[in-house]
Amino acid sequence: MHFKTAARQDLPEIVRLLADDELGSRRERFEDPLPDSYIRAFSEMESQGGNEILLAVEDGNIIGCLQLTFIPGLSRLGMKRALIEGVRIDRKHRGQKVGEALFREAIRRAEAEGCGLVQLTTDKQRPDALRFYEKLGFTASHEGMKLILE
Repeated sequence: MHFKTAARQDLPEIVRLLADDELGSRRERFEDPLPDSYIRAFSEMESQGGNEILLAVEDGNIIGCLQLTFIPGLSRLGMKRALIEGVRIDRKHRGQKVGEALFREAIRRAEAEGCGLVQLTTDKQRPDALRFYEKLGFTASHEGMKLILE
């Protein structure tokens, strides 16, 4: 297994992973062709810088992904943070330490970028994900909130 930053041609496989999940199947649209909204979002991420989709690849196949964003800030003496979102592992590879390896790579990249912490949120409907993150050393130190704008 190796890791790489996603390119435009990887989008269909990324969206497939995002949709291949109980919650994701209600949020995503894995279609051929992909909805333009995914292409626009990926283009915005590329032009922004410090915002990437990190992929786990095995035998040329994408088997995991996460979005890694670096956020400069003023609090905590100007500490830069890394934010992890959109974590998915191909169902055929779950339980094989792919997620752990993908997170270790994301954390390595965050450290190399000079980040002082890595943060994430997890849906309360994903208790297995919460246990996984805690096993990696993450702590539930804050309450997260969202306001959906539609």
